[in-house]
Amino acid sequence: MGKKERLVVIGGTAAGLSAASKAKRLNPDLEITVFEKTGYISYGACGLPYFVGGMIGEPEQLVSVSVSEMEEKRNITVLIHHEVTVIRRQEKEVTVKNLETGTLSVYGYDYLVIATGAVPVIPELDGVESKGVCVLRTVEDGIYMKYLASNAHRACIAGGGFIGLELSEQLASAGLQVTVFEAMDRLLPFLPEAFSHMIQETLESHGIKVLTGSPVTRIESEAGHVKGVCGPDGIPVPCGLVVLSIGVRPATALAQAAGLELGLKGGIVVDEHQRTSDPAIFACGDCVQMKHILSGKNVYVPLGTTANKMGRVAGSVIGGEYASFPGVLGSMVTKVYDCCIAATGLSLSDAKAAGFHAAETLISKSDRASYYPGGRANFINLVFDTENGRLLGAQGIGSDPVAGRINVLVACITAGMTVAQVNDLDLVYAPPVAPVYDPVLIAASQALKQVVR
Repeated sequence: MGKKERLVVIGGTAAGLSAASKAKRLNPDLEITVFEKTGYISYGACGLPYFVGGMIGEPEQLVSVSVSEMEEKRNITVLIHHEVTVIRRQEKEVTVKNLETGTLSVYGYDYLVIATGAVPVIPELDGVESKGVCVLRTVEDGIYMKYLASNAHRACIAGGGFIGLELSEQLASAGLQVTVFEAMDRLLPFLPEAFSHMIQETLESHGIKVLTGSPVTRIESEAGHVKGVCGPDGIPVPCGLVVLSIGVRPATALAQAAGLELGLKGGIVVDEHQRTSDPAIFACGDCVQMKHILSGKNVYVPLGTTANKMGRVAGSVIGGEYASFPGVLGSMVTKVYDCCIAATGLSLSDAKAAGFHAAETLISKSDRASYYPGGRANFINLVFDTENGRLLGAQGIGSDPVAGRINVLVACITAGMTVAQVNDLDLVYAPPVAPVYDPVLIAASQALKQVVR
């Protein structure tokens, strides 16, 4: 018998484990080793805010597949607390450090998957090294933040993106007084301005203070522990917990040192099969640059859904099956209190920048028949090309069903549909779940009025 081919995977979360699992299913003879530098694998990072807030009791509840299950059920070796420190492409080997013992080992590979994810952006601020200042990327981060929250009365969050807003709700629900500092002049500026105002009003109605146009300028500390955060006015807001949530960047130091080609924001450049500039090395997840399906431009949209799909493509190719990743639309959703926020495709400004003759239309419609009790407004904004009617983007805010309506529009954009075709969709109707003319149809009919006939 010939020597078994070896696959080494760097990173044991969404992208890495999807690649390893798919490759193993297709080629059971592959010898696969996954290295994860933290103590947890296969966890739902998007659930971390809800663990911090106490909605999810134990960190293990976030884990989909344990180390033992990976080894016993999938025959994939997983080593936690192991960090790959060097990739030697010529020799096709990696050096791995056991973070518990400090021991260094060398592992050879025939195929290598880099799924190192992203790292939080840490601003250069006075006091940023103080105890009580934290980020939220790993389960260990969540455990530390939950501990800090249990001993603090006030929290300041730097950054009003999805994670910052989810954390603001969770920390406030846990009994903390919360202040959100947002550098931009409004929350989530890729949304219509009216949506940004609705989100801010929702937060403020629950006692959360939102400071827009207010980047954090300094973190004050006492005896090494944070005691306050200053915005542009220099007046400190007292707190015992500071969350840095101003964005992430691709974790590509390892790939850079190995001489792999890097692109937008330092993300690893890959082809449609997730192969890097080295044909034996694949990369997937938050560490790579991506292509936008509509604009064709390189983008960086770090999302768990995308990471899983990329990992599956890499694993398929390694396992001997043809697969390709088409790119991203940037579909995303979150919920802040009773306000569901969803978006996909291009915003109006992005569509214009990409060269489309773009316009938008915003409508409000009840999520069920007007006479049926309990109805709430769904606001839908469509972005489209006025010359041919092609649907380019959609944003929604309102009750939970708005997420499903944006998903319908994801499918429409992916299929290349026009707003006229969306307007002709035979959507479901029943008084408890949808009006006769669904908000999607109302939005499409309004958009159609602006399309050149």
